[in-house]
Amino acid sequence: MFKPFQIVSAVLILGLCTLASAQPVLPECPPDRDQDLWSFMDRYLLELYDHDPGGYYQIVQDESRLGELEDVSAPSQQLWDDAESRLLEDLRKLDQSSYSEVDRTDFDLIQYRLMTSIAQSKYKGFQTPISSISGPQIWLPQMGSRLPMTTQKHREMYVQRLRGVDVLIGDHMDNMRAGIQSGRVPPKVILESVVDQVLAQCSGEIREDASKSPFYEPFLSLDASDPLAVEAREIIADRIIPVYTELALFLQNEYIPSCRDTIGASDGVDGIDGYNAMLAYHTTIPVIKADQIHEIGLHEVSRIKQEMMGVIAQSDWQPTDKFGSQEEIFSAFTQYLRTDPRFYHTDPDALLEEYRSIAKRVDPGMVTLFRRLPRLSYGVKRMAQYQEDSAPTAYYYPGDMNSGVPGYFMANCSKLDQRPRYEMIALTMHEAVPGHHHQYALVGEIENQHPIRQTMGFTAFGEGWALYAESLGLEIGDRSTNGLYSDPYDNFGRLNMEMWRALRLVVDTGIHSKGWSRQQAIDYMIENSGLAPHNIEAEVDRYIGWPGQATGYMIGQLAIRGLRAVAERDLGEDFDLRDFHDELLKNGSVPLPLLELQINRWITNQRPISQSP
Repeated sequence: MFKPFQIVSAVLILGLCTLASAQPVLPECPPDRDQDLWSFMDRYLLELYDHDPGGYYQIVQDESRLGELEDVSAPSQQLWDDAESRLLEDLRKLDQSSYSEVDRTDFDLIQYRLMTSIAQSKYKGFQTPISSISGPQIWLPQMGSRLPMTTQKHREMYVQRLRGVDVLIGDHMDNMRAGIQSGRVPPKVILESVVDQVLAQCSGEIREDASKSPFYEPFLSLDASDPLAVEAREIIADRIIPVYTELALFLQNEYIPSCRDTIGASDGVDGIDGYNAMLAYHTTIPVIKADQIHEIGLHEVSRIKQEMMGVIAQSDWQPTDKFGSQEEIFSAFTQYLRTDPRFYHTDPDALLEEYRSIAKRVDPGMVTLFRRLPRLSYGVKRMAQYQEDSAPTAYYYPGDMNSGVPGYFMANCSKLDQRPRYEMIALTMHEAVPGHHHQYALVGEIENQHPIRQTMGFTAFGEGWALYAESLGLEIGDRSTNGLYSDPYDNFGRLNMEMWRALRLVVDTGIHSKGWSRQQAIDYMIENSGLAPHNIEAEVDRYIGWPGQATGYMIGQLAIRGLRAVAERDLGEDFDLRDFHDELLKNGSVPLPLLELQINRWITNQRPISQSP
């Protein structure tokens, strides 16, 4: 039987100003930190900022380069690959003999990040920048909502950004053409909706009135005759609409016809080695392989299925037919969930309002789970409608206290008959609190930590925590009646969400290493969950287009659950859930092997002296 703790143990051998600042501002080295390591982290962060100013301006407290878009050209990518190799070489030259525990953690994290990035660079991910859930047709139109817009200077720099959109998209097309030449192209199936997404940015409505473009949103509060507003419309009309038109034609006539009919990553130019590298990257477990993850997934699917059958028996569902097997009962029950109107909203505003109501129910219970709560607020709002058809059910946009930007739980309000109410509590806890908003907001408040750490995110930790957070609803309120999940349908929804992540282990590895077809993956998920068919199809396409990423959720959750079980066992009555959670999150995102070392040290320090080994 798989024990989640062992999967980690097996690899253990191994204050931004309102006005734009004129230059990066980095904190002085604290007296208890190693000066050479701190200086190296300064250098690394500044090189990251120079490579992508818009991606790191908040961390270095410098708004002076907000007008610059990242250079995604192939020469720029090569320069960055070379820079990372030099950084790793220089990091390893540092004298580590007097490092404190915090210094050691920082050193290990930076070394891990650089090694991982260098290992990934051989697979040239920049040559495949577009899918139905990612690419310049998704994130570029939204950039105005992710940047500060409180001053005239902010809007001037945003206009400068608009001038660079056509260059950036042109570089992406050059990279994709190089991908065609090298055989590094994605499966066709993940690009089916991409052309329509691109055309949405150069639609007839936008051609007639550039102020209808999402790129113009920051200027809607200005008078149409304002010089910046006029210039923005001109750039949209003269440069942005034409380049998106060019991109749509390129995709339709040149790129998609050159893409693969096969869907498995092992069928691509990088083969099974490339897929196993992605699994190691997303799980943060260097030695893990596809076959191991597939078996773990099969075990978890079986375990969760049994729990779901118990919850079905507690519900008020009364089947009209006699069923001879558990599989027949499960199939009939999930069909009931998919088709009964009681489980679905008919108005997008009502869906959003229920999400907000759930968040208000969760908030008071946070003090029972944590001693430390973040100051940054969060909200719930609808994602961009042009994105919804091919987007997931929800996602989280991190905010920033210094810039006055709250975090947002972004909800998909399309296809309401595919957004079941019984999953809404678990989804809110995953995306908002105690999930992503809680963990990411805390990272921005960690004291005496170098800001380089705010740039580090690991799928297994971040998504593993958010999946674990869904289960914490059982511990808010009356635990004897399953807390927030006292309604059996909500509890089934929680298990259904967990099953979703377990299915990912089976399906992702099935597609990319075992030759599964798209339909085989869809059928397996339908048979073993109550997920809506539209969501399942969108999810499977996501797994096809993003190999390995989906496995990080369940692997991370299993590791966290395993660490909690060990802490509860070893500490007994001295175990405090709030202290455990605070300890788990105190360093921000870390690879699972380092998290296990951290929690083991914490357990040792929590034991009474008489119990210490």
